[in-house]
Amino acid sequence: MTKLDSTLTMLKDLTDAKGIPGNEKEPREVMKKYISPYADEVTTDHLGSLIAKKTGEANGPRIMVAGHLDEVGFMITRIDDQGFLYFQTVGGWWNQVMLAQRVTIMTSKGDVTGVIGSKPPHILTPEQRKKPVEIKDMFIDIGAKDKEEAESFGVKPGDSVVPYFDFTVMNNEKLLLAKAWDNRIGCAIAIDVLKGLENESHPNEVYGVGTVQEEIGLRGAKTSANAVKPDIGFGVDVGIAGDMPGVSDKDAAAKMGEGPQIVLYDASMISHKGVRDFVVDTAEANNIPFQYETMPGGGTDSGAIHLTANGVPALSITVPTRYIHSHAAMLHRDDYENVVKLIIEVIKKLDRETVEKLTFN
Repeated sequence: MTKLDSTLTMLKDLTDAKGIPGNEKEPREVMKKYISPYADEVTTDHLGSLIAKKTGEANGPRIMVAGHLDEVGFMITRIDDQGFLYFQTVGGWWNQVMLAQRVTIMTSKGDVTGVIGSKPPHILTPEQRKKPVEIKDMFIDIGAKDKEEAESFGVKPGDSVVPYFDFTVMNNEKLLLAKAWDNRIGCAIAIDVLKGLENESHPNEVYGVGTVQEEIGLRGAKTSANAVKPDIGFGVDVGIAGDMPGVSDKDAAAKMGEGPQIVLYDASMISHKGVRDFVVDTAEANNIPFQYETMPGGGTDSGAIHLTANGVPALSITVPTRYIHSHAAMLHRDDYENVVKLIIEVIKKLDRETVEKLTFN
């Protein structure tokens, strides 16, 4: 097994933490532990988003770097008489990646292990076998003999359910496999940006933010941006990696290991042209690799940040990632580290005059 350095240990702690939308306490506490040494103050808004402030120049422009704390998961809706659990999805899931996967139910008495099940194919008709199992026909088996025993384990409707997966460094040690990269990698970026600015002068106030409830409507980004009142906003998240069988460049052009994705457009916003051009120029000046990305079917926290107050120039910068919204996703460590480098270099140049020029670019 690969020995984990301090960065990998942080990434493991972040991804191992369990936190679906509306129940992000565990990842928030992990993020707070790692970001507090580099922040002047750490607060939360009333929905639970974490806000870490680092002042370079007091009353300078406010720069917000936001990753979301929540991961896709499930919520228990009922327990049947045989002790099987039924659930709803919390965040977007594709039913074909769910069956036979291990999950953890977070109960008032502690964690309970379960597995997602359905009718076995041996008793399905030939026509039924051709169709994916619908989510409404799935259940979670926790090995309870009946409803009473399931309840004795502490399980009740409303309990959070999270995917189970061990953080894994692949044989190619640049590739990292874990649950919840969407979007604990954004939280890690926010932490490392503040860490990287520890001994650097910068002409602004930087806010590293871990938002809540992104997967169900960018909700924590709305409330935390109202608290921060940023002049410039960066949403940091995962993007789609297209370097896999069956995916063409027209579907997804980005490749893992070839740099961060500068998002031009997604379903939640059109990226601010001035900020986009400034970031691209900074990347080229510092020889930081990057790729362009469009995501017509998805959105990030930038979509909420840019609509705050009378408008915030915003841009999403993402890490190309395979297999998002499943039990395990994969990304490249170089891409993550290059996002951090790029944002730090950008922040160091965002003084009041520059920000004012960008705003109307």
